[in-house]
Amino acid sequence: MKIAIIGAGNLGLSIAKGLIINNTYTDLYLTKRNLDTIREFEEYKSVFLTTNNNEAIKNADILIFAVQPSQFESILNEVKPHLNEKHVIISTITGFPISRIETQISSDYPIIRAMPNTAISVAKSMTCLCSNQEGESKLPIAEAIFNGLGTNLIIEEELMQAATVLCASGIAFWMRLIRATTQGGVQMGFDADVALKMSMHTAMGAASLLIEAGTHPEEEIDRVTTPRGCTITGLNEMEHQGLSSSLIRGLNASFDKINEIAKQ
Repeated sequence: MKIAIIGAGNLGLSIAKGLIINNTYTDLYLTKRNLDTIREFEEYKSVFLTTNNNEAIKNADILIFAVQPSQFESILNEVKPHLNEKHVIISTITGFPISRIETQISSDYPIIRAMPNTAISVAKSMTCLCSNQEGESKLPIAEAIFNGLGTNLIIEEELMQAATVLCASGIAFWMRLIRATTQGGVQMGFDADVALKMSMHTAMGAASLLIEAGTHPEEEIDRVTTPRGCTITGLNEMEHQGLSSSLIRGLNASFDKINEIAKQ
């Protein structure tokens, strides 16, 4: 695959690293206004750096846009004359619907939206994908790219804002839970760095159990709760204090906010 990443910032470079590690490209073009900050990528085979978006697009088949939302429309207008039938457009731009992209460049192109989260930098992203009608047959290309950076899920575009809350904002929510369990560990007597390590790996273990065993959270909870035991006592106290309801209300508050922003 000949791939161009338009906008080699943090997200763009994370995608580039995944492509390089997994060797899922033949040629890779990275564009950025200031190339000095990404010069180290020149040492990789068949990786080319340029400040010219049109140059990258002329030499690539898969176009991954990872620019700021405020820049996207002007960049689409800039590159539109250089698009042709071979191109597949993958947008990682939050809150920029496919219909708006089609308005800029036409609905004749395969257009895919990808919503990764910040864990993409360690190849653990939960990336949600959707496409226009032309892009449906090209979704396996996006899956191949983002499977090398974690896992992915194809959803309806109308759910992309909810997915942003659950997966992208969700990183912050899980960080807060890990921070809280760390603080609890300190109160019980552990040094902060020790409590953090225990919390991080316990959270990773819990998620791994569900992923690898394919079990339901309640099933795993039942395995560690005994009658009159400390686990069920702690769980019930958390529920009395509104743990589950607070999380659900927080998710819905974020969802309301992202819908409000989308209307602006």
